[in-house]
Amino acid sequence: MFKKILIANRGEIAIRIIRACQELGISSVAIYSEADAGSLHTLMAGESALIGPPTAAESYLNSNRILEVAHELGCDAIHPGYGFLAENATFAQAVRAAGLSFIGPSAEAIRIMGSKTAARTAMRKAGVPVVPGYQDSNDNEALLVAATEIGYPLLVKAIAGGGGKGMRVVEMASALPEALESARREALNAFGDDQIYLEKYIASPHHIEFQIFGDDTGRVVHLFERECSIQRRHQKIIEETPSPLLNATLRQQMGKAAVAAAKAVNYANAGTVEFLVDDEHNFYFLEMNTRLQVEHPITEMVTGLDLVKWQIRVAAGEPLSFEQEGLSQRGHAIECRIYAEDPANGFLPDIGPVLQAIEPVGPGIRVDSGITSGDEITMHYDPMIAKLIVLGENRPDALRKMKWALKQYIILGVTTNIPFLRDVTTHAAFRRGETTTHFVEQYFADWQSAGNISDTALLAAALSEMLDNTQTNEQRYPEAATSDPYSPWGQLPKFRVGEQIGKE
Repeated sequence: MFKKILIANRGEIAIRIIRACQELGISSVAIYSEADAGSLHTLMAGESALIGPPTAAESYLNSNRILEVAHELGCDAIHPGYGFLAENATFAQAVRAAGLSFIGPSAEAIRIMGSKTAARTAMRKAGVPVVPGYQDSNDNEALLVAATEIGYPLLVKAIAGGGGKGMRVVEMASALPEALESARREALNAFGDDQIYLEKYIASPHHIEFQIFGDDTGRVVHLFERECSIQRRHQKIIEETPSPLLNATLRQQMGKAAVAAAKAVNYANAGTVEFLVDDEHNFYFLEMNTRLQVEHPITEMVTGLDLVKWQIRVAAGEPLSFEQEGLSQRGHAIECRIYAEDPANGFLPDIGPVLQAIEPVGPGIRVDSGITSGDEITMHYDPMIAKLIVLGENRPDALRKMKWALKQYIILGVTTNIPFLRDVTTHAAFRRGETTTHFVEQYFADWQSAGNISDTALLAAALSEMLDNTQTNEQRYPEAATSDPYSPWGQLPKFRVGEQIGKE
């Protein structure tokens, strides 16, 4: 087993990995940019190291500096989390070339699945259904001819794309030339690669992914599905498992296809195979994420497995201790991603100080957070600041629990999407399980917050508490002003609330 792991990430996922290391008795090293100095993940790790300026390219994406720190501090493995360098085949290869273990799949698997066209080719060979499309040429004339054969509407997609960048929906032939050029420009700016391909557009699909796990013996299992259809700007905001769409037969078929997809690239460690499912329950391979997913906690909740611990164990050479037949789903789990953003203003990110963060607590409620009261949300990184996860006996129970938990979750000082999530999860169509990738634009295109008087009251209370913290105990508790040597009030230390006891 590893002795010390460097976590090449920040925020809630870094904290999640640090906790897994602590439970396994492994030392952890956090890295941080100048913007993240003193942040929660640096305080929780056994050691921390400054990696560079706030800009991600000079810090969390600086692979050479990360490797230097790993060697300087005696690490024997690196966990990339998700985002940043997690799906960078060159980084994975460099880590292993440096004599360290990369806690993730092989560089070759990352490289194949990182190219959408290479992945489609591999899936066809493995017998996994793929969305009809065209990828044989990047020439405009060839693409125009292929588009006629595929039929409209269709999608123009960047080969190296992700997060909706380099993607265009084209309704008619006359709009295709401009869509090709604009998609190329955006893809080049975002990924340094302007190659594109065409794909049939599936109207209002369900986005369903399967968690897979492989080890070095060649064993691959799936840990069931996650329904990920509630999205904004092609990014997920709510996930749940089991999916309300799938029946036992479809679940078995898709799980089998997900395992075949992973085996096609000799996959080891955690990964996710993503599918689109149409109204007739036809499913098509979309892509494979060669890393841990943001939404992995809901799978942990219903299977009872700690995916991060298993990532570390498999990377250390341990085989999986479970077979497909022994795995099952217990209960129903839902995750809401908490963003510092304004859904009423085009989901524009917000920045500023976190005056107060109050997390819901109760049986079956989990919060994976990267912030605490007093932190500063900056413009430099993704606006996701936490994840709220609930586990219920069944879907109605999970929905009730999520409704309660969202009401109890208070973050003051920055605008968050919590009120929006409350409205989505209590919407009649969502409660019926009628969730597609167009759900938000269909039902919430003109959403405005109804406001909440209790939030205003809480803000006032938080500000009052901050002012109170400038008072000494004698000022806050006049009872302490007693000459009785036996009174417990006379034993209160003369420190200001918020200061460390004994600190000069």
